[in-house]
Amino acid sequence: MLAGTPALASLTRTLAQPPDVSSDLGVYLPLVVLFVIAAAFAVLSALLGPLLGPSRYNRAKVAAYECGIEPSPQPVIGGGRVPVAYYLTAMLFILFDIEMVFLYPFAVSADVLGLFGLVEIFLFIATVGFAYAYVWRRGGLDWN
Repeated sequence: MLAGTPALASLTRTLAQPPDVSSDLGVYLPLVVLFVIAAAFAVLSALLGPLLGPSRYNRAKVAAYECGIEPSPQPVIGGGRVPVAYYLTAMLFILFDIEMVFLYPFAVSADVLGLFGLVEIFLFIATVGFAYAYVWRRGGLDWN
């Protein structure tokens, strides 16, 4: 009795044919082409650079450069001293850089958070400011 209805005929045609996946994947074709072009450019640049570029030998080009200081013949392994200021500066940079990264989610969702988010971000900036003032007062930013 239901065999002759148009709805059942349409349903059987829909179930008999697999879904057309190729039309959905066509959206990603420009992205794939872009990746192929980028990879080809990277490979060709790496391969053709040494072949086509100038290759004049110069002793100054292959010498080690250490910020204008004559390079030491021995590497700083074991007995050499490394200034602690370098490590302190690196740690401070990482500390303040990561703290500033936390400001980006607030900037994106500031309208959703409202007054609560504004108070919290002021507390966060005050905490970062106190840490900065402490490091500054203790001389952590001096290079002498």
